[in-house]
Amino acid sequence: MKGKKALVTGSTRGIGRAIALALAKEGCDVIINGTEKSAAQGKEVVKEIVALGVKSEFIAADVSDFKSCETLGAEVKKSFSHIDILVNNAGTTCDRSLKNMSLEDWSRIINVNLNSVFNVTRNLLDIIKDNGRIINISSIIGISGNFGQTNYASSKAGIIGFSKSLAKELGKRKITVNVIAPGFIKTELTDQMPLEMASKILMLIPLKEMGMPEDIANLAAFLASEKARYITGAVIKVDGGIMF
Repeated sequence: MKGKKALVTGSTRGIGRAIALALAKEGCDVIINGTEKSAAQGKEVVKEIVALGVKSEFIAADVSDFKSCETLGAEVKKSFSHIDILVNNAGTTCDRSLKNMSLEDWSRIINVNLNSVFNVTRNLLDIIKDNGRIINISSIIGISGNFGQTNYASSKAGIIGFSKSLAKELGKRKITVNVIAPGFIKTELTDQMPLEMASKILMLIPLKEMGMPEDIANLAAFLASEKARYITGAVIKVDGGIMF
């Protein structure tokens, strides 16, 4: 993938950072994205990527805001002219039972997790080259649901429907659109999980361990490659077997 150009949203840490580094190791130039608050982290990731011998740049944008994504699209076009690979990874959680969920709790998760995929993809679609790749990060919770996560599950299920529909629209341009649905991956979010809850989850995972961000990144790098040219509209679980 040497010389390919990629944008990974929410790539200042965790899964997004791992995906950005995996693509860079394959020879891609990578745009790192995060909010203004995460600029310092983003610039550190840029340094890591440049050290691998490829180009990188941090572009701040609030992916939950359409206007901000219009600016993102313009800046990406100015810096890279086009992209070959788009990874919509940005996401967050705000867990509450529905009875205790406010409109703000609902709207924030839908905006950050689901509307962001529309905002970014819509504003970059014209500069994604034919034979390009769009990879959207969902979750196994978008497939199974989970107690206290009606907002999160809805957003992640929405990503799956969006991706399948877009795959049908973009097939004529040979642009593939696929979904990765991670299970329980060791990140800053899962590190905040109470020990008792984490232990119960581990008992349900056949491989008896949480995944690492690199497990998601390895699949993303494959789906971005020419080896995956005939895979589109797929939802691939990376979950240690908890959902089979």
